[in-house]
Amino acid sequence: MSRFVYPFSAIVGQEKLQKGLIFNAINPKINGILIRGEKGTAKSTAVRALAALLPVIEMAEGCRFNCNPQDAASLCADCRERIAAGQVLTTRKRPVQVIDLPVSATEDRVVGSLDFEYAIKYGKPRFEPGILAKANRGIVYIDEVNLLDDHIVDVLLDAAAMGTNIVEREGISYAHPAEFMLVGTMNPEEGELRPQFLDRFGLCVQVQGVKDPQIRVEIIKRREEYDADPLGFIAKWEKEEQNLAKRIAAARKIVAQIQISNELINLAADLCVKENVAGHRADITLVTTARTIAAWHGRTEVLADDIQEAAELVLFHRFREAPPPSREQQETQQEEPEEQDTNEQDPADNDRTEEDPRQEDAEPQEPKETEETLEQEKPEPQTDPEDGEEQEAEEDPEEHSEEEQPMSPPSAPLEKVFAIGNPFTVKKIANERDPILRKGSGRRSRTKTASRAGRYIRSTLQRRNNDLAFDATMRSAAPHQIYRRREGVAIAIETADIREKIREKRIGNLLLFLVDASGSMGAQQRMVETKGAILSLLLDAYQKRDKIGLIAFKGNTAEVLLPPTNSVEMGQKLLEELPTGGKTPLSAGLYKAYEVAKTNLFKEPNISPLLIIISDGKGNVSMGEDKALVEVQKMAQIIQEAERIKTLVIDVEKEGLITFGLAQKLAQTLGGDYFKIDDLKADTLVQAVKQA
Repeated sequence: MSRFVYPFSAIVGQEKLQKGLIFNAINPKINGILIRGEKGTAKSTAVRALAALLPVIEMAEGCRFNCNPQDAASLCADCRERIAAGQVLTTRKRPVQVIDLPVSATEDRVVGSLDFEYAIKYGKPRFEPGILAKANRGIVYIDEVNLLDDHIVDVLLDAAAMGTNIVEREGISYAHPAEFMLVGTMNPEEGELRPQFLDRFGLCVQVQGVKDPQIRVEIIKRREEYDADPLGFIAKWEKEEQNLAKRIAAARKIVAQIQISNELINLAADLCVKENVAGHRADITLVTTARTIAAWHGRTEVLADDIQEAAELVLFHRFREAPPPSREQQETQQEEPEEQDTNEQDPADNDRTEEDPRQEDAEPQEPKETEETLEQEKPEPQTDPEDGEEQEAEEDPEEHSEEEQPMSPPSAPLEKVFAIGNPFTVKKIANERDPILRKGSGRRSRTKTASRAGRYIRSTLQRRNNDLAFDATMRSAAPHQIYRRREGVAIAIETADIREKIREKRIGNLLLFLVDASGSMGAQQRMVETKGAILSLLLDAYQKRDKIGLIAFKGNTAEVLLPPTNSVEMGQKLLEELPTGGKTPLSAGLYKAYEVAKTNLFKEPNISPLLIIISDGKGNVSMGEDKALVEVQKMAQIIQEAERIKTLVIDVEKEGLITFGLAQKLAQTLGGDYFKIDDLKADTLVQAVKQA
């Protein structure tokens, strides 16, 4: 049965999406389009409708790769062999195909692999084409491209850029033409693509549902009319479809002849520099798209408006924030605030003061410790149970005289709930690979797996799950064929020849957040930034399919607010309600996190816990007789010896005249990674260089 296709020109409210698809159809050198946005916004409908507009293609009869007989340079090896043998390539016509690539696709199905049946029957290797072979001279459509494994996305983008699929696997070496238009869709809430992959898509469009009620009504009416009588609806829009198809064909013919002035090339380069894009692919794609827009409008020369229109599509996904200022620039920026009146408050603090006049003085102040103060630890919690609010000995007495101190009941420590700061995209966080075979699913850390799911990386003699590595088995058996009896088979295989596959896949982790909620976190809006960083990590955990747990320490104890769970929403709610105030029992927090991690390792031996500690490292309450900082180091040493618990320390201490670096020292003892809270953001020049 033929499949009815909704007319492209009947789509309403997605003009930018339609233009992006049309420009790619006119000029394949644009290298595809990424469509970001909500479900139900006609993304797949538009792609299939565009294919129906494109002219039919001529292909060689019997060719597995849809070769064009008129283009000798792009013929596959099979077609060249037929011509060399004196055969004449007969042709047939067919419409442009849209090939759906499922998220579950494996590498061998995408790029192709060894034809096992042929190899066993005839004892010779032969290439079995994959999805990229079927997609040659067609359209590859990937719904939720951000959920594909990275290596699959990489293979697709490489093939799309080169126009050739090169296969080196399972003892075969093969290359065939793979010229296709790549269309990917994604919902940003499910996770972002890595910057390298984003850059490989020529254009990017952000789509969303139409807000105008009248247009929404028109969409409903057209869809109902189409569902009631598809053939009648298609006939109604046939004239518009024919006109659109003719316009695309005309633009294809002249796009190579479009001229562009040096002034407009300079304008394109300036726009790319202004948006701080990486590399030069954006500049080249911008000029290519501008030429395509001019061809679409039937002109032979590019205008400035074409450059501006192209920039909206080319630079949307390539924009980067400017790199952070240098230390000299930061010092220059800090000079002016230092000259201001020390009593001047942040506007947000003034708003809170109006709501509660006592909170200004009750809010814990930024600790101003010295080496001498750190040595004189706070008394143990049991010696002064009535001591609630953290009144740091380091506070400047000139700023807070006795007359200004609020009178609060000693048994009721003042606490404050801070708002959550703005979330951001975090750096890539993943555990190092280890030899442990794990099960499970997720998108964070690579691990070897005992299941049959995952990427085949090499073979082994060990027999685990009957996952036969056919290529390795044949190579092992090949040298012995001269001595073996082959009765009705091309190759004789014995038990000693059998090899199994070692596979690798991504899994989620257990992320344990250990959050400092003591009074010192209230100074200089530390907790606002801290909550923003934790929210960013929670969103990242949701996208990577991690389990999360939340532990907070303040006053005299640490508390498990959220046991390990998949509910990121619950973690965000608890984060919003997390109060700040009291002392800093850092060692108690480390001990509680260690207990939770070990308990979950006993329950689920396959998990890989990652302990994320957010603090300035200034512990001042101990659980035993040791001084607080000494106890913190001892507890850190215990966690470090538990090799399966990985750690990450996020330092919230502000830069100033005196910094103690206690969080960094904690990270060194733990043997974990260390970040300043401002360095956690992913979109920095340093990270781009590391990934490159």
